[in-house]
Amino acid sequence: MLKTRMTEMFGVERPIMLAGMNWITEPKLVSAVCNAGGLGILAVARCTPRETRDNIRQIRDMTDKPFGINQILVGPGAKENIEVAIEEKVPVINYSLGKPWFVNDVHAYGGKVLGTIAISRHASKAVELGCDALVITGHEAAAHGAAATSMVLIPIVASMVNVPLIAAGGFYDGRGLAAALALGADGVSMGSRFMLVQESMVHENFKRLCLEATEQDTLYDNVFDGMDGRVLKTKEAVAMTKRGFPLAESIKGALLVKRVLNMSWGKFVKMSFEMMRAEEGHPLLVLARQAVGNMKHMKAIMEGDVEKGILFAGQCCGGIKDIPTTRELMDRIMIEADEAIDRLNAMRS
Repeated sequence: MLKTRMTEMFGVERPIMLAGMNWITEPKLVSAVCNAGGLGILAVARCTPRETRDNIRQIRDMTDKPFGINQILVGPGAKENIEVAIEEKVPVINYSLGKPWFVNDVHAYGGKVLGTIAISRHASKAVELGCDALVITGHEAAAHGAAATSMVLIPIVASMVNVPLIAAGGFYDGRGLAAALALGADGVSMGSRFMLVQESMVHENFKRLCLEATEQDTLYDNVFDGMDGRVLKTKEAVAMTKRGFPLAESIKGALLVKRVLNMSWGKFVKMSFEMMRAEEGHPLLVLARQAVGNMKHMKAIMEGDVEKGILFAGQCCGGIKDIPTTRELMDRIMIEADEAIDRLNAMRS
């Protein structure tokens, strides 16, 4: 058993976290990770406040282990979803893109705030704002890593702050876990690997494409949802990199987001301006591209549409070759990590 600052802080048995992924990290997968000893994270950015509360309660019906929610702070409904999580006393609040105004409220009931960053200078700021731990996202990751790879970013951040660090980007097995610990992290976050377990709701068509992919079969661009991000290479993903701004699709997608989140026009417009004023700088065209990306992402996950769908996926898909249960995967990772650590220790004279 590996005991790290991550396992001690969050009260989990294994230093493995399920990355929050919209439409993918639903209660079934979250609870499966928790019950296998890891930290499950429910992505709620796509939820209404009522859906957020219902999902939290579903998880509590399925596990008595610690879990968390993930929310992008500049997105629609962010404040309301965070407030619901606080009312429900969710043990871990994981956020990205924005300032965590809720730190004291979370600490008041004994919860922890987990910030996600992809640039080293943001690490110190997040800790100053009250984050208890950080997720460090490398370039290899699905979705929104920045330019620096995990190999470079993790030790830099580890030298800057003294809080538990969870490494994200390129991690899918026990060798990666051992490497992350050697670089200064206290555990790993995995998204792509957990997409390919039996409890994952990702459509079988895209599970198959991920299994067939090599480490070269992803694309990194800002066209997929307005921010630099990584997706699986598909026909539609390649086409998106060659098109101009998708005005008609953007309008359609924005209206879909408004309808799904049950937003009034006033609230929708207000949210748009809030994103434009955000510290990270999200102009309205980003919101439009996000709407398009969300539509195509749902087509991949739910419909398995390999012609028109896109799936955020990391380079580590090239190393994933099976679809085990969550518990089988996590048991295997811990055995592999122990073997890797033993192998390194055996090199000492």
